[in-house]
Amino acid sequence: MPDFQPAPASLPPGQRVYAIGDVHGCADKLATLHARIAEDLAARPVDAPLLLHLGDYVDRGPDSAGVVARLAAGPPLPGVPVVNLMGNHERTMLDALAGERAAVTDWRISGGREALASWGLDADGDPAGWAAGIPPAHLAFLRGLGLHHRLGGYLFVHAGLRPGLPLEAQSPDDLLRIRHSFLASEAEFGAVVVHGHSPTRGPVVKPNRIGIDTGAVFGRELTCLVLEADRLAFLQA
Repeated sequence: MPDFQPAPASLPPGQRVYAIGDVHGCADKLATLHARIAEDLAARPVDAPLLLHLGDYVDRGPDSAGVVARLAAGPPLPGVPVVNLMGNHERTMLDALAGERAAVTDWRISGGREALASWGLDADGDPAGWAAGIPPAHLAFLRGLGLHHRLGGYLFVHAGLRPGLPLEAQSPDDLLRIRHSFLASEAEFGAVVVHGHSPTRGPVVKPNRIGIDTGAVFGRELTCLVLEADRLAFLQA
């Protein structure tokens, strides 16, 4: 059984969320973590489980294509609904595939070389040919990713929120890329924000946010936050 501690917010009775931080091409770790979630669900069944991925599936790591293929194939855990959010790396990838020059350059230097190689594509080749080399199901998955998800006292988003603005006024760029002004803020956001994007050496739990990008692609753990009732725990691979 996971080692639970008090959480800064709560979920309604019968609900449980498994939220996974930045994967970055670490397909083996993602498969292992999904297996550990399945074991926890088998040992502790719950009426309404939800599996949620916080984005940054691609870039830097060895198997972006494998990660996207796994998630694009449908819910990884039978009978468990899944929500997949977009990260800044997916946004940059899609912009590069659409031919935006600045995005092509950004993608190449921020992990896109490794991602393209995982699809068997040449990062130094003509960008106009990249999209044709990626399976349509993978592209449809990436294009269909959401920006945020709300459940109980939590808001799930890739990077964070700009302090002082309601959710409906937040820009997609902030939801995908914000760092310092969000991380340094002690403001209440109307919900406890569960996010990735800013890697740390372990999960970060604060009154207003929970950060779970623990740097899997840098040789550290891939982290899953387990939320239920008024408590939380972590699973790692």
